[in-house]
Amino acid sequence: MNRRDLMIAGAALALPFPAIAAELAEWSPAQFHAARKFVDLPVGRIAYVERGSGPTAIFLHGYPLNGFQWRGVMARLVAHRRCVAPDLMGLGYSEIPAGTTLSPVAQAEMIVAFMDRLGVDKADLISNDSATGIAQLIATAHPERVRSLLLTNGDVDANSPPPLLMPFIEMCRDGRADAWLERHYKDREWARTGDGLANAFRYPETALSDANIEVYFGPIVASKARLKQAREYGIDMLPNPLPAIAPKLKAYRGPVRMVWGDIDLFPPEGAVWLDRTFPNSKGIRAVDDVKLFFPEELPELIAEEARRLWGV
Repeated sequence: MNRRDLMIAGAALALPFPAIAAELAEWSPAQFHAARKFVDLPVGRIAYVERGSGPTAIFLHGYPLNGFQWRGVMARLVAHRRCVAPDLMGLGYSEIPAGTTLSPVAQAEMIVAFMDRLGVDKADLISNDSATGIAQLIATAHPERVRSLLLTNGDVDANSPPPLLMPFIEMCRDGRADAWLERHYKDREWARTGDGLANAFRYPETALSDANIEVYFGPIVASKARLKQAREYGIDMLPNPLPAIAPKLKAYRGPVRMVWGDIDLFPPEGAVWLDRTFPNSKGIRAVDDVKLFFPEELPELIAEEARRLWGV
């Protein structure tokens, strides 16, 4: 039995039989769709999934993904947390009126309202990509609502949005991003091998299977209005709100852990800056040979770090 099998078996001991196999299994796309719920907020109808019980952990996905990104990590943490993965505004299966502001600040405010609606007083936050900036905004605006932060490669201080993303934001501004997004859905071989989201995965042939492309890009290309919102998510990253909250990050007292790969878009210097800024930082775990969306591809690693951070 290898190390991964041993860890899964150990987690299973905390679960009542015969629920073990079902609880530890990662959701398929069909199971993800079947589990979807909605809450109505002033900003719109927010889609989410949840599994497990206990204190709440909220998983914040990257761009242009949705909560399906976290299915593997959630499956490995059901014995320790009520795992909740919402779809951010403008992405996934959340339904937002046209013209809604999709800025990181607005997304952070939505998550706090989402917590209120679900009766969650305090949550552990786990984030990736642009949502790492959103998690920091929540922790500074509402530190009493955030039990801990587990942050993976994403926006940090002045690197938000990163300079390497600016050409794509220009594509969002002039509408060319529509064709880029639609091509993932219509030309799936290109999606796995071309100059698209394949570059954000180490194993795009698996992460961007036909079934997974349906989950990630199906709602985005469902209408011109949804395509426009996906573009507006990128446009609304500016102006950058993160430098203004640096002093407040120093005041956040909850435990924080960075799990960071050597990725051009969000280099390790960001993790070092966070480690020096958060007074209760638990340090950095460097991850080798990964791409941006590695939390989806290495769910056991993220779950291991979460358990260590939470002390379970």
